[in-house]
Amino acid sequence: MATAFLFPGQGSQYVGMARSLYEAFPEARARIEEADRILGFPLSEVLFSGPEERLRQTAYTQPAIFVHSMAVWACLAGERPDMVAGHSLGEYTALVAAEALDFVDGVRLVRLRGELMQQAGEREPGTMAAVIGLDEEAVEALCQEAEAEAGLVRPANFNAPGQVVISGSIEGVRRAMELARARGARLVRELAVSGAFHSPLMRHAREGLAEALGRVSLRRPICPVYLNVTARPTQDPEEIRALLLEQLTAPVRWAQSVRHMAADGAERFVEVGPGSVLQGLVRRTVPNAQVFGLDTAEQVRAWLEAVRS
Repeated sequence: MATAFLFPGQGSQYVGMARSLYEAFPEARARIEEADRILGFPLSEVLFSGPEERLRQTAYTQPAIFVHSMAVWACLAGERPDMVAGHSLGEYTALVAAEALDFVDGVRLVRLRGELMQQAGEREPGTMAAVIGLDEEAVEALCQEAEAEAGLVRPANFNAPGQVVISGSIEGVRRAMELARARGARLVRELAVSGAFHSPLMRHAREGLAEALGRVSLRRPICPVYLNVTARPTQDPEEIRALLLEQLTAPVRWAQSVRHMAADGAERFVEVGPGSVLQGLVRRTVPNAQVFGLDTAEQVRAWLEAVRS
């Protein structure tokens, strides 16, 4: 049975994350302590104790989620994925799992990416909103209408059938929210974010990230990586490098990625890291798939017992 390992992005964080892993698995503890040394500050304290306000800051959120996912992955030593994908930030975690990117470089890149995105959000304030119950074409159309009337707004995450996140200027997003409600969306909710991620308002983060990506060694991954920008698999390091940068300002085509993984043989999808967001998205996109989550020490133990039995 082909297994796709999935790695979550921003929004999956919670105070107390990774604590049970740290206490139960020496491999996870070593990973978390290594991240503290690389970063030069105790990220572990933010993971375990918050405060929530700090954990929600993009510059902390992104390395926190990355390190939690990598702590889980360290407990699965010897696991060879058939395919991987990561949602936004999670794409970096997926690349480490696929042995295309070193953990040390991953920690530094994710920390820098978070800082640059937070700065971009301060320079050009924006927001995001979830739109539930309209198809992709309807959301794209209302974004075009709202942008013409009020300000920049684009689809940012095509998460699952009937679930799209939009991103852009505050005025543009709020006008698009009004249009979505008027056109019958089941739920429209503004998100608590520090910027308009995956929209052109992140352009000020590109230069710094491009420089950092240019200095990093990327190897050919050991399995196909389904990239957010194209939703297609690749094992080409230079395509990966280019699309990691493009991903800052382009939409995350998550539903398409999951469909393509299923079409390519994935029957089992395993979310590696905090929360269960991706599990829900997979169930809505590929209802017949087997779906698992590996977040806590208890879940990791159960998985290891199952695969070793």
